[in-house]
Amino acid sequence: MVLLMLLVISLTFNAGSFLSGLAGVSTVQRRASGPRLDEVVKESGSREKIAVLSVEGIISSHLGGRGGFSLVDLVKAQLDRAAADEAVKAVILRVDSPGGEVLASDDIARLLTKFQDTAYKPVVVSMGSLAASGGYYISAPCSWIVANPLTITGSIGVIMHGYNYRGLMDKIGLRPEVYKSGKFKDMLSGDREATEITAEERAMVQKLIDETYGQFKAVVAEGRKSAAKTNAEARPLAEDWQEYADGRVLSGKEAYELGLVDELGDFDTAVARARKLGELTKKPTLVEYRLRLDFSDLFSIWGESEAKVVKVDLGVETSQLRPGCMYFLLPTYLR
Repeated sequence: MVLLMLLVISLTFNAGSFLSGLAGVSTVQRRASGPRLDEVVKESGSREKIAVLSVEGIISSHLGGRGGFSLVDLVKAQLDRAAADEAVKAVILRVDSPGGEVLASDDIARLLTKFQDTAYKPVVVSMGSLAASGGYYISAPCSWIVANPLTITGSIGVIMHGYNYRGLMDKIGLRPEVYKSGKFKDMLSGDREATEITAEERAMVQKLIDETYGQFKAVVAEGRKSAAKTNAEARPLAEDWQEYADGRVLSGKEAYELGLVDELGDFDTAVARARKLGELTKKPTLVEYRLRLDFSDLFSIWGESEAKVVKVDLGVETSQLRPGCMYFLLPTYLR
């Protein structure tokens, strides 16, 4: 039985390589064309459509889990599809995320801004149970934000996280040997003595954090200002909103009171708002764009992957955060 299974796997592997060779399509070439999406009807209605996009989990630029595409790639492809379809009058962005990478969050926020500026179609955010830090960052540029009163949001801030394990190394008699081209080349290294970390280095890192934090606040201020220009009903930011942009989490109700959220409600509330902003006269059809994965993707993964990875399930889910990378992320996810 085992030999039969190995034979089937071998034949499948070779068939995948053979078919890929005949088609002359490499993984790089296939990815260059972007994700392939299928439109799926979520709720039937008239010819007019509202496209529903979802951002769930940690926002990352990593490839994997989406047919070899990043979350940024997928969001871009979905927005392009919604822009090209004249029947799509508005977009609902469902956010259920604790945040994630600074750059990936910024890329998605820019994509949403560009979509609204060029496609002239409103984007309404429907916050789930969690839309904090980077989850709020990508929401800020949108035309309207709906949150449940119990949604966890806010956490406006930047964090860079790491460990200093020099004490542990000293206990087991392990000493690093470091050769570097400049005095700052081993900044943020976890094997340095605490006394070796200078005030100058700490100031340099803090400056980087502060600059990114300033960008976060600017995105919030500009996004909410832009929403108010296009919709008189949008809630203005409270005068003291920056006092609450210190990394603290907020409930949907608190965010509403600060003007960080325009309306309290659920997904149906977001649909009603999208209908109004998109000027839909009839009940719309709600559609989703789902990533298409077929046998050619399976063949490609088997036939061209060079990575040999063994995963061990320890019963504990660990994050895929990268050391030295800045995040718009709830600290509870830094483990």
